[in-house]
Amino acid sequence: MNKPQNTFCNQIHRREFLRDLGGGFAALGLTSMLAQDGFFSSKAMAKELPKFVNPLAPKNPPLPGKAKSVIFLFMYGGPSHVDTFDHKPNLYPLDGKTIDVKTFGRGGKRNKSRVVGPKWDFKPYGECGKMVSDLFPHVGSCVDDIAFLHSMTAESPIHGSAMLMMNAGNLLSGHPSLGSWVNYGLGSVNENLPGYVVMLDKTGGPISGAKNWSSGYMPASYQGTVLRSQGTPILDLENAHGMKRPDQRTLLNHLRRMNEGHLSTRYDNTNLAARIASYELAYKMQASAPEAVDIDQEPEHVKSLYGIDGSKTEDFGRKCLLARRMVERGVRFIQVYSGGNHNDANWDAHGDLVKNHTYHAGNTDKPIAGLLKDLKQRGLLDETLVVWGGEFGRQPTAEYAKGTGRDHNSYGFTMWMAGGGIKGGISVGETDELGSQAVVDRFHVRRLHATILRLLGLDPNDLTYFHGGLDKSLVGVEGADPIDQVIA
Repeated sequence: MNKPQNTFCNQIHRREFLRDLGGGFAALGLTSMLAQDGFFSSKAMAKELPKFVNPLAPKNPPLPGKAKSVIFLFMYGGPSHVDTFDHKPNLYPLDGKTIDVKTFGRGGKRNKSRVVGPKWDFKPYGECGKMVSDLFPHVGSCVDDIAFLHSMTAESPIHGSAMLMMNAGNLLSGHPSLGSWVNYGLGSVNENLPGYVVMLDKTGGPISGAKNWSSGYMPASYQGTVLRSQGTPILDLENAHGMKRPDQRTLLNHLRRMNEGHLSTRYDNTNLAARIASYELAYKMQASAPEAVDIDQEPEHVKSLYGIDGSKTEDFGRKCLLARRMVERGVRFIQVYSGGNHNDANWDAHGDLVKNHTYHAGNTDKPIAGLLKDLKQRGLLDETLVVWGGEFGRQPTAEYAKGTGRDHNSYGFTMWMAGGGIKGGISVGETDELGSQAVVDRFHVRRLHATILRLLGLDPNDLTYFHGGLDKSLVGVEGADPIDQVIA
């Protein structure tokens, strides 16, 4: 993998200078020979520029991988694992009792708390007999295609930093998100749509907003593009008032010639190359994006499968159907949010757990199952990796003296994956009998990221980007291994 240099005003960092000094002298002779052959003439430049102005050009993954695209269903706020997919029968009789248990959440560290027993029954589903809460009967019908990770761990029980960790592998902002790494490593196979798409909840985006789909220190070409499921698909994409499309093309051609002339003397200026590519992509999207989000083309039975014919499931169902249409059109990474940063509009159930989770699960259960079934019947599930989860889970105990709510829990929680090279019908890892912390096969968030990259054919420990004098990676300098138990 090439490691682009971070440049500004044609300057490089000291470390980069020392690293490249030795190769620089040899390059002088090569440059002279190329110049004699007219390599830097305008005609030759026209042939060479595309590889600089199109950072999203498709690339061959270095390893065999079954997945070509990822759909990340993000349950913002932190769904309760013990009320959804992590069955804890011993927790029911403890409801209301105060016990000794170490917890760490929004309310700080505690050694004793009141237990909140699970509020829904669990039933076995599928040939594997997976126990699933009554909150998710539709997803329950798909368990033979799902691998459940019951021992996920994260470093922060606070929404903002936990969101950044789940989305970008770091507690601090300024780092490329998972979708950016995927597009950097693989490129996009659709030249008319973004390679990385984000669909937000109808109540708004999550805490920290665009930091969750930022390209960080990578070129802007790799950042996520917010796609709306209704109305104008992408904001600020329409032509200026009164400008005809041929006139716009003439203007863009002139702008491209000027930018390419500037770039010809600055081959390593990735920011400028990304800007040229973004103008061209925006022009193409004006024609392609409306067609891509036009779900009126879909037959009624497909819309019904996603719950678009129901008032509760219509919004999330529409986004899940659009996610499938994005996959069909070669979009690499699609993230769909359930829950916005507004009062009780997300899964953050500190007060009334029953009201909160009944609402959000009711909105998402049928659409998620519809997505899995639709991908499977179209032969797309094998090459599409679907990921479900939030930034953390919830504790088996209450935060407040009264009520059914649960505090945040980053010590142990559940996520699941399906399709894209995943073994279906299995559960790996365990939390303790209360669900308070992971005790068997503890999987840090970085191992989830490593698994996603590996399923796409990327080596998580070799996929790096040179920045600030260091080879940066999504999984950190210490690296991370994929979760082999779930890979088929």
